[in-house]
Amino acid sequence: MPNDNTTAQPHFSAPIVRFAPSPNGLLHVGHARSAMLNWRFANTHEGTFLLRIEDIDTTRARPEFETAIFQDLGWLGLDWPKPVRRQSDHFAEYQAALSGLRKLGLLYPAFLSRAEISASVSEIESNGRRWPRDPDGAPHYPGNDRTLSQAERDRRIASGDPHAWRLDMKAALDGLGTDLSWAEFGSGPNGESGTIAADPGAWGDVILARRDVPASYHLSVTVDDAIQAITDVIRGEDLFASTSVHRLLQHLLGLPAPRYHHHSLVRDSEGRKLSKSDGATSIASLRHQGETPGDILALAGLTQSG
Repeated sequence: MPNDNTTAQPHFSAPIVRFAPSPNGLLHVGHARSAMLNWRFANTHEGTFLLRIEDIDTTRARPEFETAIFQDLGWLGLDWPKPVRRQSDHFAEYQAALSGLRKLGLLYPAFLSRAEISASVSEIESNGRRWPRDPDGAPHYPGNDRTLSQAERDRRIASGDPHAWRLDMKAALDGLGTDLSWAEFGSGPNGESGTIAADPGAWGDVILARRDVPASYHLSVTVDDAIQAITDVIRGEDLFASTSVHRLLQHLLGLPAPRYHHHSLVRDSEGRKLSKSDGATSIASLRHQGETPGDILALAGLTQSG
């Protein structure tokens, strides 16, 4: 497994880091790796390690999984200030951020379903035109409803049409007036490090909220990191590309930019990153099989002492 230089950086004055799992499943060995790298960084640099519960999607969050998060991390030897921040307690803060973007004319209600998006893109590509896709492989939103009149938007929302609130990426970039970048102290999937040029346009018109979910991951994590004064974001390299969107939102909302430390992932025997659906690699399952915290850290590519 590649070495991560997350714990080898020069001393920063009282850094604040966070581990932010979602209580929609059991933590696995990959989570243990990220949590421990954050916790060790905070302790090495006399900083603060925060635990945040990302339960913005209340339809999937379950209290038993939140309890399991506390149990697993405590068993691994981690500690954190209490109470923890739960996203479900802060919907008003996300709404305030959305309101700010709406006032800038950068949000629009998007009414196409996933099936309609797929059909639209398939039709375009059947005519020989290649449709852009984001870094995760999903097609960009066609934006058919970006130009709807305000009256038509209001009518469709009032009639109960399902919709999501998307960022008008072109409008956001046209009004940017500066180049965006971030300081990378870890590395991306291809070894990227140092000053990284952000490319939020690669994501197209990203969703920032849904009718049933008050804020997307992109929006909520950006707001939360600012409110909690996070100085260093230490997370898996699978979120490296997402940093471009977060830097754009930080700029648009007037929020500070933390330093970023992306680290390599724990993968299975076939090279796939671990997921919560694979219960065999959950920390709880391994603990019940008799594994020790040291065993879990070894599986996570870390040593007992760091």
